[in-house]
Amino acid sequence: MAGPASRVDCLAGFRCPAGRLAAGRPRVLGLGAEVFLSTGSELVYAYDRQARQPSAVYEFPGQVWHLELLAPRQALYGLCARKGVYCVPLDTPTRSVSHAGGTIEDDELPPSVTPVGPDACLLPDATLCAFTLLDDLLVTMAEGTATWKMQLFERPCLGPDPRPGAQIGEVVFPAGPPPARGPGEPPAMHFLPVLCCVSPPNSRAPQSHLLGPGGFTLQSALFGLLFGADAALLESPVVLCGLPDGQLCCVALKTLVNLRAAPGDVRALVRILHHLEEPVVFIGALRTEPHAQEAAGQGLLGEDTHADCLVALGHHGRMLAIKASRDEAGNLVPELREYRLPGPILCAACGGGSHVYHGTPSDLFVVDLAQGIAPEDRMQSGLPPLLCPASLSICSIVALSVSPGAPKEDTELLVLSARGRLMACNLALDPVAACPARMTAAQAGQKIRDLLSGIGSISERVFSLKKAVDQRNQALMCLHEALDVSCALLSRQGSPKPIVCSTTITWSRQGLREELTATCRLENCGAHSLGPGWTWCLQVLSSAHAFELDTAGTTTTYTVPVQQLAPGARREVTLSLGSGEDGTPELPVTISCALFYSVREVVRGALAPPGSAEDPHCKACPPDLLPTRDGICLPLGEHTVDLLQCLRFPGLAAPGTQATHPTAPTADPVGTFLGACHEQGSEPVGPTALRAKYLPPSVASARVSVELLRAALEDLYTGVPLCCATLQWLLAENAVVDVVRARALSSVQGVAPDCADIRLSVHEVALTDLCPAGPIQAMEIQVESASLADVCRAHHAVIGRIQTMVVEQAARGSSPPDLRVQCLRQMHTNHEALLREVQALRDRLSLEDEASSRTTAEQLLQVYQQLRSPSLVLL
Repeated sequence: MAGPASRVDCLAGFRCPAGRLAAGRPRVLGLGAEVFLSTGSELVYAYDRQARQPSAVYEFPGQVWHLELLAPRQALYGLCARKGVYCVPLDTPTRSVSHAGGTIEDDELPPSVTPVGPDACLLPDATLCAFTLLDDLLVTMAEGTATWKMQLFERPCLGPDPRPGAQIGEVVFPAGPPPARGPGEPPAMHFLPVLCCVSPPNSRAPQSHLLGPGGFTLQSALFGLLFGADAALLESPVVLCGLPDGQLCCVALKTLVNLRAAPGDVRALVRILHHLEEPVVFIGALRTEPHAQEAAGQGLLGEDTHADCLVALGHHGRMLAIKASRDEAGNLVPELREYRLPGPILCAACGGGSHVYHGTPSDLFVVDLAQGIAPEDRMQSGLPPLLCPASLSICSIVALSVSPGAPKEDTELLVLSARGRLMACNLALDPVAACPARMTAAQAGQKIRDLLSGIGSISERVFSLKKAVDQRNQALMCLHEALDVSCALLSRQGSPKPIVCSTTITWSRQGLREELTATCRLENCGAHSLGPGWTWCLQVLSSAHAFELDTAGTTTTYTVPVQQLAPGARREVTLSLGSGEDGTPELPVTISCALFYSVREVVRGALAPPGSAEDPHCKACPPDLLPTRDGICLPLGEHTVDLLQCLRFPGLAAPGTQATHPTAPTADPVGTFLGACHEQGSEPVGPTALRAKYLPPSVASARVSVELLRAALEDLYTGVPLCCATLQWLLAENAVVDVVRARALSSVQGVAPDCADIRLSVHEVALTDLCPAGPIQAMEIQVESASLADVCRAHHAVIGRIQTMVVEQAARGSSPPDLRVQCLRQMHTNHEALLREVQALRDRLSLEDEASSRTTAEQLLQVYQQLRSPSLVLL
């Protein structure tokens, strides 16, 4: 449909809470030449259109959630958040303000703020979230735990005691589940119920019953079809309720009153008409049939002047229209149609005959439900199959109402923008009205003012749309850079990666003790920058305790926002690897590095409608446009920290530096004091010293053929004895490797992280029983320490390096020499026997007492040492 011509008159601007107004709370009501509006804060303004200035300001004790006018009694009713319903009489005398020691009337200065005190509280209740008024009835809705409670009070009166009369009805019914959300869609906002009163056309009650802003009268046919025969026979007003869960239900007030006299099934009072599957934000009624509109235009009072169509709108744009129709047999049936309108819908109103106006963050639209109705064809329902919303080119409207004093050929809307601007929009419904041949000076001035107002509204809309376009362009740029980085990391399997994460292990002093730390470096070696949205994730997985075989290791994850990492820049993070109370690490420790990019956050911010960042009731973006995953995770690699990297060598300090012996882990203060008081020259005490004195050292070894080592190390250690080259290869990631290389050492004495001494040596041996062609020359790597746990950790690190070397050499196609199969079978059988003996000793150890378990433990230790020193050789 073509949009009607609109003339916008900017009346005034009001203070906005937190910069902009929120949808669902502001309210605009017209009463003659006065406009009452609430901006969602504690203030309610009365604006005089003739004087073009505010005439009164009321300060309520809390945030105003809902506002209604009762015109015959000249009273203003407001619902304060978590306070209750308040009533303010509008017939107060003219107010004055104090200024400079004198009194100045309101026509010279803006009015003072009139506080609404506790004596104006009509119904105190912190659970109230909606209400509506009849002339002698007050209907409230309260929210409970998974329930809704509707209460009916009689005769809310003004005066010294404004409290309502006795409660004459109440019904409690369960709340439905919230509307289904798409994958990853944010939780629903906090919406309030929508209440309005509907009266039958033949009701004996005076029409003043329904002079509230939400009341209307339906034709008898539609009234009976919607609310049943009981409500029609009783001529009972009906309360329509639209709930945040999408339900559209109704309650007949007379049946609610009769329930107190004759109790019955409470649930039968609440009738569910429809389910919109989204929060209901507006309920209204209008006339769609042409003969009804003509009768209304001619001032005829009868059945044809009442509304013949009920409409309900959901927050996300779903619209329901219900009208009485006749089937093929001529019987009356309800005609229901659902439409899709641009959303999210912030406010709506019915007016101008068959027109429905609704505001979104980007525009104000109007739809006509009388489209396609032929006056001579009354058998049709009159509801068009499709609706074509027409734009009025007014954006960011959060409150809307139809002015009651507009001429019959025009429709005037009172609107409140998100920036607090009150505007009157005059819509000319007759576009073929004759224009005068010559305009007067007053008409020309009004035309200029209209053009300037239109320019201001269009400028505000252009600013809002430009901001949205800039946000989407920025989001697309960020996504493009993230895609380039992802492709560069995932496509380069054999070549160097553009983003590199490296780890260095060092010892640092923290107070009185030394602590093992890992310095992780993230370096951008590519051509793309890492901007906001990227997160550097570091996961540290430590092994289980050496004597707790059944427990899993601990995992710690660190997330570091990258912010900005340009090409060639680097970022460093230092992590502590001490996991125990004494700061001793449980080796080996695995450090995994990855990059994470949050796609959902970028897409949700870019697809948000204009003004939704400040408006919590605007839907962030359609759920079908959001990605199904949270983001992109790009692994950069992992680094394993073993005992060989953590060994310290006090006797191998670099030239020019003083050797310092590592300090033991911090113990309890009593032990430290006794150790300091021990006489010099006496024997050392403590678990480490006693273990070194009374227990034989544990030994573990591994044998590797000389040919395998020479093939793997000849390119790296040319001209160096093979035993020295092997030791340098084992300690390649240790800081002492340069000293070992300079002194050409084949054995070193070091200190483990728990301050236990450990010796690492490499020497050549000859194996004569394996090969029939002659002895096999091999290098024996031996680990010796009084701590069995440290021997196991060192042996595990050595075997890991040898396994990596064997896999690399096997890829080159090297073949081992001929071996004696019978000898290999015998070695395998011996090892299987040792494993069975270990299992038997462990089972016996768990059943014996303390005295007998010592012998079993010694035998178990001997078997472990035999397994750690096998006679096999890696070829």
